[in-house]
Amino acid sequence: MLFASSPQEILINLIVLGIGMTIHEFAHNYVGYQMGDPTPAQQGRLTLNPMVHINWVGWLMFAIIGFGILGQAPISPSRMRNPRWGYLAAVAAGPLSNLLLAVVFAIPTRMLLGSVPVESFIFQFFYIGVFFNVLLFIFNLLPLYPLDGWHITYTLLPPDLAATWGSPQWRQYSQYAFFGLLLLSFSGLFNAFGLFISQPTFAIIRFLLG
Repeated sequence: MLFASSPQEILINLIVLGIGMTIHEFAHNYVGYQMGDPTPAQQGRLTLNPMVHINWVGWLMFAIIGFGILGQAPISPSRMRNPRWGYLAAVAAGPLSNLLLAVVFAIPTRMLLGSVPVESFIFQFFYIGVFFNVLLFIFNLLPLYPLDGWHITYTLLPPDLAATWGSPQWRQYSQYAFFGLLLLSFSGLFNAFGLFISQPTFAIIRFLLG
């Protein structure tokens, strides 16, 4: 996790996360709408206005401590032309949009390497843009409720296993596991999220930045 250590970092984190979260939620809604669900249009979600999409508490938490809950896209698989695959596309669109944003931020970051100080605002802005968007991509792929990875797993499972996975009891167990791992990571006893998130995050960053 990335803890902001200066006012400049907090400001950059807020801007970058505002962009990343907005694009993430817009992607969910836009693809869901394209798959036949009219709900995003009915609720005015087909917009890049961050005021519509962002969970402001989660936005501040992510900017300051490196963790927070994003917004929620009101997509309904039952209203899609193909409920299973349409829902999979809509859910996967969020994390994939962050990976694409990370690539976009990586291009100027690589161009600036060696030409401006790494502590400068412009370099930090683009580098943190890469970092947080890769982090959002990896974090949201965890198969724990209520993250996107849980919903992706649900759509990919065969019907009998999906029924168990999606039951209220298993959903609750998954949510308990999510908050348990979170508390364990921040307790200092065992950085579970560091193991599952940090290593793949930095591997992708190294690949993007060389």
